[in-house]
Amino acid sequence: MTGSPAVMAPADGPVAGAAPGPRPRRRRGVPQSLLGLAGLAALVVLVEILPRIGVLPREYFPPSSEIGRALADLVQTSEFWTSVGDTLQGWALGLAIASVAGVVLGILIGGSRFTREFTASTIEFLRPIPSVALIPIAVLLFGTDIESKLLLVVYASFWQVLIQVLYGVQDIDPVAQDTARAYGLGRWARVRYLTWPTALPYVMTGLRLAAAVALILAVTAELVIGNPGLGKLLATAQSSGAYATTYAIVVVTGILGVLVNLAFRAVERWSLSWHPSQRGELVV
Repeated sequence: MTGSPAVMAPADGPVAGAAPGPRPRRRRGVPQSLLGLAGLAALVVLVEILPRIGVLPREYFPPSSEIGRALADLVQTSEFWTSVGDTLQGWALGLAIASVAGVVLGILIGGSRFTREFTASTIEFLRPIPSVALIPIAVLLFGTDIESKLLLVVYASFWQVLIQVLYGVQDIDPVAQDTARAYGLGRWARVRYLTWPTALPYVMTGLRLAAAVALILAVTAELVIGNPGLGKLLATAQSSGAYATTYAIVVVTGILGVLVNLAFRAVERWSLSWHPSQRGELVV
């Protein structure tokens, strides 16, 4: 004689038919922005205290107050703002060239299995080469002109965009591709209505990564090659022994990096407002 199988409720789950208990209260956490500001304030206080109590040599590690005064003096000079403009010019031009080239070549290469396989080994060979290894070539070809800075910025940023676009193109649904061909959509129509919407989230990620890398290489080129900009201003301050000014310029480069990241995140949210990842929706 067989009995009906017993239905067992999970040990930690609700019992069927039982009255629902009180919902647990959700803790209200501290906003992320406030936590970030608190961490930054703690860093400033730490840098102020450690040199004053002798943990760090004050000669080489000035307190935050001295760095702040040096920064206040720095922003009042025309040389500083000219250097900021030179850095942003090289960053923007290099990023624009790398972005256009990365998107176009990524779509062309990723759209064909033959081109993907034909260029795979070349990409894997060129991509790991550090951009700083090209500094002797850049100096040999262009000296201290802006073209030497652009060579480093474009080379480093290009791979960030290209690889992301290749991932995006390969993420296209094969069923959607077959449907587009069945409806007779041409190559450019498929790029516009199928490839581009699918690859756009990857493109925006690549642009955001490339923007940060481009800024790093712009300052590096100025620091090592001597191109006009914040990097050259930093080298001049360091060689003259103005340590507070040196740290102040480092702070400025960090601020520029934060602003660049925030700007590209805002552009990413705006351009992908239709995408579930930006709307907070769940894809079922």
